[in-house]
Amino acid sequence: MKPEEIIHKIEKELYFTQTNPELVNFGIVESVGDEIVKASGLSNVGYYEEVEFEEGSIGFVLNIDEDFVSIVLLKNSGHVVRAMKVKATGKVLNVAVSEKLMGRVVNTLGEPLDGTELKHEKPVFYSIEKIAPGIIDRSPVDTPLKTGIKAIDAMTPIGRGQRELIIGDRGTGKTAIAIDTIINQKKCDMSLKRVICIYCSIGQKQSNLASIVAKLKDEGALDYTIVVTATASEPASMQYIAPLAACAIGEYFMDKGEDVLVIYDDLTKHAWSYRQLSLLIKRPAGREAYPGDIFYLHSRLLERASRMSDKNGGGSLTALPIIETQGNDLSAYIPTNVVSITDGQIYLEADLFNAGIRPAINVGLSVSRVGGAAQTKSMKQLAGPVRLELSQFRELQAFTQFGSDLDEDTLKRLERGKRTTEILKQPQYRPYDEISEILSLFAVTSGLFDDISINDIIDVEHKMTDYIKQTYPITIKKLSSGSKIDDVLKVELEKEIKDFKSINSYGTESATA
Repeated sequence: MKPEEIIHKIEKELYFTQTNPELVNFGIVESVGDEIVKASGLSNVGYYEEVEFEEGSIGFVLNIDEDFVSIVLLKNSGHVVRAMKVKATGKVLNVAVSEKLMGRVVNTLGEPLDGTELKHEKPVFYSIEKIAPGIIDRSPVDTPLKTGIKAIDAMTPIGRGQRELIIGDRGTGKTAIAIDTIINQKKCDMSLKRVICIYCSIGQKQSNLASIVAKLKDEGALDYTIVVTATASEPASMQYIAPLAACAIGEYFMDKGEDVLVIYDDLTKHAWSYRQLSLLIKRPAGREAYPGDIFYLHSRLLERASRMSDKNGGGSLTALPIIETQGNDLSAYIPTNVVSITDGQIYLEADLFNAGIRPAINVGLSVSRVGGAAQTKSMKQLAGPVRLELSQFRELQAFTQFGSDLDEDTLKRLERGKRTTEILKQPQYRPYDEISEILSLFAVTSGLFDDISINDIIDVEHKMTDYIKQTYPITIKKLSSGSKIDDVLKVELEKEIKDFKSINSYGTESATA
């Protein structure tokens, strides 16, 4: 018989059928401890690859050595033991995404935490790690993302696709700015696309998170917001992948052509979780015991924020990372790292906060590298004088605190600076629309509020904006166009504000009082 006939006969006798069996890469657990599993035998596994243990736990590979791999446990049933089998899945750790996530509170694996089951009709899986879009695929950042906070929209504007850092000591109002920005998207300009907001809570207390979710719900902002959370009680592994998962969810909507805002609150705790995991897998410790690639970790994450070109859908992902400093120390390791990655920073100062200036934005140290490109022409026109008057006021205030003899011009500048500072104060959860911001800034920079008592400024401002909105719809329509305030419109605005003051008897008398 020919060899082929012999083989065929043996196959027939053995009932053998030719199939293509799936190749599975198995390994054996060598040691378990502190959320880290070391396994041997996973010869074909990759970085960030998801692995499954035979008793149901899952994890992902964070380190690959010559003889073993280090696996970080995510879902730990507590029954992973030495000599147990572990299987490579062949896929990078991912999160299930769909429109169903809107208005939900989920953990870092995309599982619901708000008590209602989450059913994706057609789930798409996005890898938590992804290479950032290239320069050719991007478009310039020139569309404003309005925060509703006068000081930010005027002096440190944020554009869609930008990365703007919010930095300051504990308890200076960093999260308040982020939440106000989310709330403000509800009354955003109808000529612009909606903004889907993702709030990522990293290492926060559950009580803080509950109050934030409740506030968003009360303001009607939860409908367009996704909350991704890994609280302080959760393992470091969950806190570590929280911002990566939030970014992946944001990329899903960005790829659909939507505008997305992602808030990372905060990356200081994210750095702590990564340091903890790195020390446990015996990586060499660098400055302040952080691993050497901590800068690369945050740059990989924040580089994924972008505004895509029309050819690539025209979506955008704006990142607002938050960093907590200690003792106003901007030169510490993590703050300097993230400052150098981002496109600007909003620096909140504890002394200003304690002095009652809220939001406590330090104008001198806060900057936006996108600048006027992300502002309407009218707002850009008013922003210059505001910044100039504030900086002059700060200098004069420092210079004149020891002197008593001041000339008329210096006194005038000091009084104008006080009123500008006062009008930039804003209560929490009260974002302004752009028309109100423009009217307020125009009134103070034109000197029309110079004769108003400082104690009355906020009250007069609210009444003035309401009066002009109700009485002069044509003026409001001109301002809504976003075009520059020409000389004709400037004269009209001045006349209208003066009319308001005369009707309500605001002026020298109130200043004297």
